[in-house]
Amino acid sequence: MTDLTLAALGWSEDFQSQLDTGESEATPPARLCDVHRDRVQALTPDGEITLTLPGELQAGDLAVGDWVLFDPAEQRITRALERHSVLRRRAAGTVLMHQLIAANVDTLMIVTSCNADFNPARLERYLTLAASSDTQPLIVLTKADLVDNGAEFIARAEALSPHVRAITLDARDPAALAALLPWLKPGATVALVGSSGVGKSTILNGLTGEASETQGNRKGDSKGRHTTTARSLRPTRSGAWLIDTPGMRSLGMSDSGDGIDRVFSDLTELATQCKFSDCAHQSEPGCAIQAAIKSGEVDADRFRRWEKLLAEDRFNSETPSEARARKRGFTKKIRASVQGKRGRPGQ
Repeated sequence: MTDLTLAALGWSEDFQSQLDTGESEATPPARLCDVHRDRVQALTPDGEITLTLPGELQAGDLAVGDWVLFDPAEQRITRALERHSVLRRRAAGTVLMHQLIAANVDTLMIVTSCNADFNPARLERYLTLAASSDTQPLIVLTKADLVDNGAEFIARAEALSPHVRAITLDARDPAALAALLPWLKPGATVALVGSSGVGKSTILNGLTGEASETQGNRKGDSKGRHTTTARSLRPTRSGAWLIDTPGMRSLGMSDSGDGIDRVFSDLTELATQCKFSDCAHQSEPGCAIQAAIKSGEVDADRFRRWEKLLAEDRFNSETPSEARARKRGFTKKIRASVQGKRGRPGQ
């Protein structure tokens, strides 16, 4: 039987310190395990309950893993507690909005596979997500039984950031899943992320003892089929909590500058050695990064991915006034260029 004491659910002094004297007696705490459009499911020491939302709170304001206080008589949330970490991404669309993925996560378990799914650019996005939320990253490389060079995949994964650990395993082997136990201590919370079909559901089944649906590889592309459709908080055999997430087709960057700096800390530090403080790292004299690329110290592809993430983050994080100023500046450059051509002899 799952231990549902507050401590076992992940309660800590950080959350206790947010309560007023006697507040937990009138409005006890609960941890969200499922978020629906107009209600949530939550776990308490007395079991799972259904809670409604107050008028000022919407489902999009809450994430699986959140702690809330509730009114037992009305079965209604009274307030949400501050998170110690939150995973979010830029929502699709032209309006700058964020989509919550999970809250109060200790470890982000990034699942990929030792085949065509191994994508450095995508992994760096997940690592940035972890760094931006002060969540420990762990890259789990599945389908290691299909390759002869599992150690090479580990080296490639750990080369993406000085702050990441990577391991390989056969997700179908219960004994192999024991390698994950250091991150699955009682009361800890782990979020599973990764592309569809890389083995997240297989890992979840092995760690929780559940039998969620999994499907084999599709013919021709070595990818499994998508099975997870919603986020939920589930207990593991070791006493930790696991948040499974649907495979995400995109992971947009927004307000992730600090996370990008941490993932690419070597490039961030190297950039401070450039001759000019506003160096664009292209053809400027005294560029430390370009010198490192020429010497082989820095991988050119990794540098380009770093630049792309920074540019995307700046674009997605700017305010409406900043966007208007950028567009005005771009228009002025175009006009100046056109006028310059008109002023040339023979034009």
